[in-house]
Amino acid sequence: MLRRPQVDGPAHLIYAQLHTHNQDKEKPVLLTPRNVPPFSRLPFPKHARAPTVLLNSKASILGRFWPVVLPPAVGLVTAATSHLVVLGLDVSLRESCFNFLKSSASLSHVGWGRRRETSHNNCRFTQVVSYYSLRSPPYKLDALEPYISQKTLEVHWGAHHRGYVEALNKQLAKNDVLYGYTMDELIRVTYNSGNPFPEFNNAAQVWNHDFFWESMQPGGGKMPTLGLLRQIEKDFSSFDNFKEKFIEAVLTSFASGWVWLVLKRNEKCLAIVKTSNAVNPLVWNDIPIICLDMWEHAYYLEYKNDRSKYVNAFMNHLVSWDAAAARMARAQAFVNLGEPKIPVA
Repeated sequence: MLRRPQVDGPAHLIYAQLHTHNQDKEKPVLLTPRNVPPFSRLPFPKHARAPTVLLNSKASILGRFWPVVLPPAVGLVTAATSHLVVLGLDVSLRESCFNFLKSSASLSHVGWGRRRETSHNNCRFTQVVSYYSLRSPPYKLDALEPYISQKTLEVHWGAHHRGYVEALNKQLAKNDVLYGYTMDELIRVTYNSGNPFPEFNNAAQVWNHDFFWESMQPGGGKMPTLGLLRQIEKDFSSFDNFKEKFIEAVLTSFASGWVWLVLKRNEKCLAIVKTSNAVNPLVWNDIPIICLDMWEHAYYLEYKNDRSKYVNAFMNHLVSWDAAAARMARAQAFVNLGEPKIPVA
């Protein structure tokens, strides 16, 4: 049975006024993902006359005012929520909620889906569903030339990556139990201890590509910053030895997959990991630092079947050690590496 992870931390509130048979409850009732009843079990009274705002397909009509708690992990601030619904009979109030949510700057990278008119116990209501959206690389599509061409990125990001996002949204539209997870939570849940659910491949590929774009930068390559460099030298003897092992991992990879530099939580060290197809290190609780896409569509237009040229271009001209250092610094909040300390920029 799937269990939603518990979420703690500051909350952000949205209020929607309710008109129900019980008008004497003036005190707001705080609802969190822990205590809101499942949407599938929610009774919709015929006398409800105003919209409610639902988080993750969950709600309860508990009085005149109904605040919904949106934890940052799944809420508006991070715009990581995958499902937000507005229900009700009052069209003007419903549209006000919808327009407010749609125009919110904090939802800038969440795509908005269709509105569906359905009914329950003679009550008509509308669902406004937000889905995962396609995030752009942090640079222009021609910024990585001549090592990765604009044409490659137009196909890789604009077709392949977009296709994973659209396929995932179609799957989630049919599986209400998976709404509301952040992307990394969704990956861990759908991996299902090595027996993946159908949603896993598309979810993992969406995350992998976002991470891959951010693992590169124009004018990349060169050397890591001092803190990360010292950690690499500690775990691989030298930076040159690390590069050799990373290149070897790429050249010995079979078929489609990914090559990662990760921080292993238990071992408290950096390691190079190869994964096949869509699998990524999150499923083993490792912390990714950089990655290289080894699916043929990532490099075939430039390099054909010459993986050696591809990985050397990545290591010498593309890899973003700035992004890697920032990820390593964040990772130290979870893994105590001792010395050397990774400086926070």
